[in-house]
Amino acid sequence: MSTGRPPSRRGALTPTLIVVALVVVGFIFFANVWTDVLWYRQLGFMEVFITENLAKIAIFAAGFALMFAGVFFAIRIAYRSRPVYAPDSDIRDNLNRYQAQLEPVRRVVMIGLPILFGLFAGSAAASQWQKVLLFFNQVGFNKQDPQFNMDISFYVMVLPFLGFVTGFLISVVVIAGIAGILTHYLYGSIRLMERGVYTARAAQIHIAVTGAAFLILLGINFWLDRYSSVQSNGGRWAGALYTDVNAVIPTKAILAVAAVLVAALFIVAAIIGRWRLPVIGTAMLIITSILAGGVYPWVIQQFQVRPSEETLEKDYIQRNIDNTRSAYGLDGIQETRYDATNTATSGALAPDAQTTANIRLLDPNLISDAFAQLEQYRPYYQFPEALNVDRYEVDGKIQDTVIAVRELNPTNVAANQQGWLNQHVVYTHGYGVVAAKGNKFTVDGKPEFLQSGIPSNGVLGNDSSYQPRIYFGESSPEYSIVGAPEGTAPREQDRPSGREGEGETQYTFTGNGGPNVGSFFNKVLYAIKFQSSDLLLSDGVNSDSQVLYDRNPRERIQKVAPYLTVDGNAYPAVVDGRVKWIVDGYTTSQYYPYSQQKQLSEATADTQTTSGRAVALPNSTVNYIRNSVKATVDAYDGSVTLYAWDDQDPVLKAWNKVFPTSLKPYSEMSGAVMSHVRYPEDLFKVQRELLGQYHVTDPRSFYKNNDAWSVPADPTVDTDVKQPPFYMSLQMPDQDKPAFQLTSSFIPQIVNNNARNVLYGFLAADSDAGNQAGVKGEGYGKLRLLNIPPETQVPGPGQAQNKFNSDPTVSQALNLLRQGASDVLNGNLLTLPVGGGILYVQPVYLKSTGETSYPTLQRVLVAFGDKVGFAPTLDEALKQLFGGNSGAAAGDSDNNGQTPAAPANPSEPGADAKAELKAALDEANAAIQAGQSALSTGDFAAYGEAQKRITAALKKAVDAEAKIPGTAPEASPAPTATPTPSPSN
Repeated sequence: MSTGRPPSRRGALTPTLIVVALVVVGFIFFANVWTDVLWYRQLGFMEVFITENLAKIAIFAAGFALMFAGVFFAIRIAYRSRPVYAPDSDIRDNLNRYQAQLEPVRRVVMIGLPILFGLFAGSAAASQWQKVLLFFNQVGFNKQDPQFNMDISFYVMVLPFLGFVTGFLISVVVIAGIAGILTHYLYGSIRLMERGVYTARAAQIHIAVTGAAFLILLGINFWLDRYSSVQSNGGRWAGALYTDVNAVIPTKAILAVAAVLVAALFIVAAIIGRWRLPVIGTAMLIITSILAGGVYPWVIQQFQVRPSEETLEKDYIQRNIDNTRSAYGLDGIQETRYDATNTATSGALAPDAQTTANIRLLDPNLISDAFAQLEQYRPYYQFPEALNVDRYEVDGKIQDTVIAVRELNPTNVAANQQGWLNQHVVYTHGYGVVAAKGNKFTVDGKPEFLQSGIPSNGVLGNDSSYQPRIYFGESSPEYSIVGAPEGTAPREQDRPSGREGEGETQYTFTGNGGPNVGSFFNKVLYAIKFQSSDLLLSDGVNSDSQVLYDRNPRERIQKVAPYLTVDGNAYPAVVDGRVKWIVDGYTTSQYYPYSQQKQLSEATADTQTTSGRAVALPNSTVNYIRNSVKATVDAYDGSVTLYAWDDQDPVLKAWNKVFPTSLKPYSEMSGAVMSHVRYPEDLFKVQRELLGQYHVTDPRSFYKNNDAWSVPADPTVDTDVKQPPFYMSLQMPDQDKPAFQLTSSFIPQIVNNNARNVLYGFLAADSDAGNQAGVKGEGYGKLRLLNIPPETQVPGPGQAQNKFNSDPTVSQALNLLRQGASDVLNGNLLTLPVGGGILYVQPVYLKSTGETSYPTLQRVLVAFGDKVGFAPTLDEALKQLFGGNSGAAAGDSDNNGQTPAAPANPSEPGADAKAELKAALDEANAAIQAGQSALSTGDFAAYGEAQKRITAALKKAVDAEAKIPGTAPEASPAPTATPTPSPSN
C-alpha cells in the first residue's frame, strides 16, 4: 500500500476565492462611499449626501420589493397550483423532461429570477429620486393652468410622480404576469392542444387577476394622459390645442372608464369561469382606443381644424404665448420701439458720454496670450483660453475689467520632475488675480493692468489685503496633498520671488480645504480611490495632511446641489479679502403646461461653447427655468456657499424643504459679493432664443410667423454659429445712467441658411445688483428689448463686418498691418444703441508669428449706418465717424496721437525693426485717412500730397521689414500707393 501526501481539497479553493473577491470588491465600494462621506462632512453638506442617498436607498428598496414580490408570488402561486396529471401523455413526457432539468435549480431560479428583476427595477426607480422628493415636498405656484384650472405645481411636482408610479406598477404587473403564465405552461396548467388552448382553473384566475390589474392601471394612465396633454410638444405649439381639447381629452376619459369596466369583466370571469365577456370587452377596448384615440382626433384635425386653423387655434396659441413667456421669465420684459437713425451727425454721442467712455476694447477671447506672456512668469502657471468680464470700483467710478486668475498647470513642469511628489505635494496651487481695464490699453497695444505682478499688487489689493493663492479653480490638479504640523518646513511651491536674484518661495496650506488623510486608515481609503500606492507610502503625507479634490467650481456646486443645472461659466472675483468663484445655478422643469420646450445644449450653443471656451450645458430638455441660486466657491479653501437668489421660485422652495440647511437667503450675501453678481449667460441665451418668436404676443401674428427673429451668426468666425452675448456697461434709452448689462441682437429669421442681415431687435439684461449687503438692486434682472422698425434698415452685425472687410481704406490699411509676417485678428463685434442709432465697435489686434508673440490692440473699427471709421484709438475712430466731433470721449482718448515708446515685445529678434515697421504703417494709415478726407472735399492738391506721403511711408515700411530676420523681401522698386477713395467716409 502506497503512502504519500493526502489529496488537496480543491473544492474549497473556489469558495475561498469568491469570498476574497467579494471582500475586495466590497472594500473598494466602501472606500468610495466613505471618502464621499468625508468630503461632504468636511464641506458642511452632509445633509445633501444623507438625504439623497437615503432617498435613493428607500426608493430602490420599494422598487425592488414591489418587483420581487410580484414576480416571486406569481411564480410561487403558479407552481403550487400545478395540476397533478397532464391531459396528454406526449406533452406530459416533454414537460417532464423540462421539469426534470429545472428541478435541481428550481429553488434558485424561483428566488434568483425575482431578485434579478427586482435589482433592475430598484435601480430604475432610484434614478427617479428627484421626482419622488419633489412630490413629497411640493410647493404651490399659486397659478392655475388655463385648461383644468389646476395649480402649476400639480404638473411640475405631482403628475410626473404619478406617471412614474403608474408606469412602474404596469411594468411589475406585466413582468409578473408573464412569469406566472410561463410557470403555468411549464407545469401543465396551460396547454396548446389541437382543439385549442387548455387552461386550468388556477391559471384562469391568475390571468384574470393579472389582466384586471393591468387594465385598472391602464385606465389610470388614460386618465392622467388627459392632464399630460397640456404638456404636449407634439403639435405646432406646445400644450393642448383645439383637437386635444375637443377630441383627445374627452376620448381619454372614455377610454379610462372603459378600461376599468373591462377590468371588472375580468374579475367576473375569474369568479364565474366564463371568458366571453372579457374577451369581447378587450376587443371593444382595442377598437375604441384606435377609433377614439387615433381616427377621431385625426378626422377633427384634418377636416375641421386645418381649414380654419388660425381661427380655431387662436385661443390656444395665446395660452402657449402667455405660459411660455411666464415659464422662461419673459413676462416682465420691457419692450420699446427704437427709431434708429443711420445718419452719423456731429456730437451725436453727447447724451451717451458715460457709455462711450466705458466701451470695452479688450476682447476676453483674444488677450489670454497677452496675459500669459506678460503675467505668467513660470511655465507651471496658466490663464484660461477665455477671460471674464466684470466690474470694479476704481477711483470712485465703476470700471469694466477683464479678469482672470493665474492657475496652476502642473503638466508644464519639466519632464524630469513629473514624479508623484511634485505633481501632488509640491505643485499644488496657482497664484494671484490679473485684471485689466476693459476700455483702455497702453500706447503699444498691451492691456492696461489694474491688478498684476508677483507678489500680487494693484487696486484690487495685495498679499496683505487678500489671499492670492488659488487651490480651487477650473484647471486644478485631480488631487493635492497639503497641510503640515506647525513648525514643519514648507514643501509646496508657492510663487517666484518678487526680487531679482532671490529663489522661489515655499508655502504650507493653512485652511480647511479637504478631508484629513493623516491616519493610516484614511490613507488606505484614498490610495484606493485615486489608485495610488504613493499616497500610502510617501513621506509627503503627514498627520495633518489634507487631500484636496473635486476642485472645479462648477463640479463642486453640482455635487452639493444635484438638483441644479449649473451655468457653463464660473468667474472669479476679489471679495472680502478672498478670491471667490461665482457660479449661477438654475432650477428647471420640462413639465410646465403650455410652455414651449427647448434643448439646453442647442439653445445655449454659440462660438464660445463650440470653441471650448465655455462649458456646454447638458443635452436636456426644459420648458421652465429660473436663476434660483447664486453660489460662491472660495479659491483658497474650496468652501461653498449657496444663496437662494430667486426665493420666490416654487421649485427652489420645494428643494429647500428637502435640504433645509444647505441654502442661505441672499440677505446674508455681503455687499462685495453682491457687487459682482451678473445676469447669467446661459439663462440669457435660452431667453433670447425664445424671444426670437415669443416677442410677438398677438396670436394671429404669431400664427403667421411673419415677424420671427434669429440670433445673428458670429461674423468674426468662418463657421455659421450664433454670436455670443456680451457684457458691457451700457445706458439703455430709458435709463438715467449706465448699468452693467448683458446684451445681444436680433436679425430677421434665418430660413435655409438665408439671412437678411438687418437689425430688428436689441436685448439687454440689467446685471447691476448693487453693492449693499443683502439688498438686491432694484433694476437687476430687468430685460429691455428695443424693437427696431424694419423700414429703418439698420445694418446687422454681419453687414457691419462686411462693410469693415470691403471698405477700401480699411482693407488697404489692414493689408499694411499684415506686412512683416503678422496676423490681423478681429476682436468681438460689439453692438450699442447710442447716438440715436446703432454703433458697432470692433477692436483689431496684431499678432506676429513668433512663438512668444501675443496679440496687441492696434486699431479700432467703428460703424454707424453706412459709415465706417478706422483709427489707432476708439476715440479717433469715433471722431472720424461723426464728422470730427463724436460728442463724447472714449476711454482711450489719452492715447490719441501717441506712438509706442518701446517695441511690443523687445525680447524678439528684430524688435527695433518691428517698431520701425509699425511706426511706418501708422504713418501710412494717417496719410490714407488724410487723402480720403481731402478727396471728399474736392481738394485734389492735398490728395496728391497725401499720395506722396503714403509712398514715402510704404518705402519706410519695406526698408524696416527687410531688417526683420526671416522676412526680408526680394529686391523690388519702392511701391506706390493709389488707394481707391472710400464712399463710406
